[in-house]
Amino acid sequence: MNNNRRRNFRPRAQKNNFRRRQSASSSNGVSNFNNGNVGYKRNGSMNNLHNVEKTMQKFIQLAKDAQSNGDLVLAQNYLQHADHYLRRFNELSEKKVSLIEKSNDTDKTFTQLKEDTTNNKEDLQNSN
Repeated sequence: MNNNRRRNFRPRAQKNNFRRRQSASSSNGVSNFNNGNVGYKRNGSMNNLHNVEKTMQKFIQLAKDAQSNGDLVLAQNYLQHADHYLRRFNELSEKKVSLIEKSNDTDKTFTQLKEDTTNNKEDLQNSN
């Protein structure tokens, strides 16, 4: 059995297992509310540029089909979904370009430091 697989069900609580209620706010007035989604780990499929583009194209095609069938409301709904994925696609593209530029700047800096170190070694050897 694969123990790394995520369970698709929530286990039932035991009969005599209970949780104590915590007050809505602690003594200093700060809320103890814990959002259950904070630790939820998604699979990250919408962080992949290719997946976002495919999903956007899918909704555009669905909008075209709905419009050809005469359902303008559904077509508009699909176009709004496609617009969302277009914004996500543009966001990821900008992030990718900035990472590439940052990487190139880092490479240039590293190369410059390497050349400076080499030049300093040669200057020290020439002065001796």
